[in-house]
This record gives sequence, C-alpha cells and structure tokens, in this order.
Amino acid sequence: MSTRTTNWGRWGEADELGALNLLTPERVLSALRLPKTGKTYSLSIPIQRSGVPNLEYRGIPQRLTLTNHQDEAMARANGGAPGVGANEDQLVMPSHTSTHMDALCHVYADNKIYNGYPADEVTPYSGAAKCSIDKVGGIAGRGVLIDVAAAKGVDLLEPGYVISVADLQEALDVQGVELQTGDLVLIRTGWLEDYLANQGEMMPQPGIGLEAAAFLAEKDVALVGSDNAAIEPIPFDQNVYLGGHIILLVEHGIYLVENMNLAELAADKCYEFLLTIGALKITGGTASPVTPVAVG
Repeated sequence: MSTRTTNWGRWGEADELGALNLLTPERVLSALRLPKTGKTYSLSIPIQRSGVPNLEYRGIPQRLTLTNHQDEAMARANGGAPGVGANEDQLVMPSHTSTHMDALCHVYADNKIYNGYPADEVTPYSGAAKCSIDKVGGIAGRGVLIDVAAAKGVDLLEPGYVISVADLQEALDVQGVELQTGDLVLIRTGWLEDYLANQGEMMPQPGIGLEAAAFLAEKDVALVGSDNAAIEPIPFDQNVYLGGHIILLVEHGIYLVENMNLAELAADKCYEFLLTIGALKITGGTASPVTPVAVG
C-alpha cells in the first residue's frame, strides 16, 4: 500500500488533471473488456426544481422556455411552412446541481487547491485559473461499485453514519472484488434512493469517513462517487469541515461525483463495469452536471 501523503508534483509541477492521469490507454482498454451483458446504466438523477436534493444556498435549478413559436411568426418570416416551429430552453442552475462532478479547484485548504496552486486564483467572473472542470477530458475506466448498505444487510445506512475502512473492505470481500490503480469507485449508502422515494430531510447523511477517504487515496483510485450529496457524511467526520474533500480533491487530485443513482447497478449486483463520464467544458468552472454511464 502506498505511503504517499499527497499527489502534488507526482505528474509535474504544472499538472491540473490529478488522478485522472492514472487512466492510461492500457487501463482504458482493459476496462473495455469488462462488460459481459452490454446493459447500460444511466447513473444520474433529473435536473429539476423540486423532488431532488437541491441546496437552497446554491440556488434552485430553473428551466425556462426560451422560444415557443405558437403563432408561427418566425416560421412564416423565414419561409417556413404552416405548422413548423421550434422550442428551446434557457437553463439557469448551479454547477453543483443534481448529479455533478467536482473539479479539483472546488475545495482548498491552507489557501491552496490541488498541486499547490493558490486558492485566490478563483475569481467571480473568470472562475478558476487552474484545475477547472474544462481541463477534464473524456473519462473512461474500470468502475467498481462498493455496496456498503447491501453488505450490511440494510436498504439504507443510518443518517450520519460514518463509513469506515472496515466497512469498505467488508463490502469488497462480500462482492469478491479488489480495488486496482486508477479505479472509478462508486459507494452506495442507500441515501439517495430513500430521499427520492420519501422526500425526507437532506441532513444528516451517511458517507465515507476520513480514514476511508485516506484508504481510497492509498489505493490510488482516480475518482470517487457516491449516492449522497457530499461523498463524506453530514455532520462531517470528527467535525473536520470538508475533511474528506481535502484528502481526496486537494491532497490527491481525486475527482468526486455526488448524487449518483446507483440503485439499478446494486439491484443487478453489477460490481465491475466500464464507466464513462463527460463533464461540460465550463471555462473556469468548479464543477459540472454529469450523466455517468456504466456498461455492465
């Protein structure tokens, strides 16, 4: 097991990609050989005003009809035939909305983001000068589901439950899966399924603790996703604000994907799969909504 304390400088002083550097062509080709059924799984949830985990301080997503040519005026003015028109939308939403991927510039500690870049290079209008979401290309690799809830024989971990290293290892052992360098690891707590079904309280939530985050970093994974809204538990483990984000994002350049829909993967006991993710190239962005797709 690695004893590396951070990944700063591991891929050079100018690196902005972080642990995605681990997704070499060889590892991607190996992941392409994983699917056995060809079944695809969409791992995102809807972007909408209500019914999904929206945090009010971020702003509620809005979809507005931009054009609706009911009178067909534009169609007629441009030579269109009767009955021809178009509809469009305008989207106003936070980058951290519904299922989304955190960029490496999202969280800072000691006034630095990943690889030691200054945190004050993130400005209101230009966004992040370094490690923004537009630096992320297409992601494809070996996805691994760690179904902690199922391994414990429950549908939902208790609110605020802190997932330990032992919990992760227990689930991996039950599933007969071992983590590999560059894995895209998805952790199921059952929280999102319960929230969507019952529209309960956003807080508290179960999630991975500080030791579990360090364990995943030591395993040299490239990305960690979860079916909760913060990856880590709320309240934060050991009362360390954003402690898991600091270990994963800031110290190790490991990307995070939150609010993932893992129910169908879990129901099919699909624990290893090809996983693909494409983030929107939002210049200077600290995150992007994503629709991860798994192929089992």
